[in-house]
Amino acid sequence: MFNKITSWWSSKPNTVPYDPTNPKLNPLNPQGLKPCCACPETKSARDDCFLNASSSSEADDKCKLLVENHLACMRSLGFKL
Repeated sequence: MFNKITSWWSSKPNTVPYDPTNPKLNPLNPQGLKPCCACPETKSARDDCFLNASSSSEADDKCKLLVENHLACMRSLGFKL
């Protein structure tokens, strides 16, 4: 009974799922960049580090900061990682 009454005064729930590429839902990404196209500078530096590492353990040590920088850039655009 009270569910019907409270629904008259409350706003409708947001039925649109969060989309970080939609500028209307994510003001941090006004260009609507998709994850593959976001942060190209940090992405290419990260990729180059992994490709040029001679072993996986070396890549883990050398590329950690570059991965963290790329994640920070992606999060600054509203992507949930």
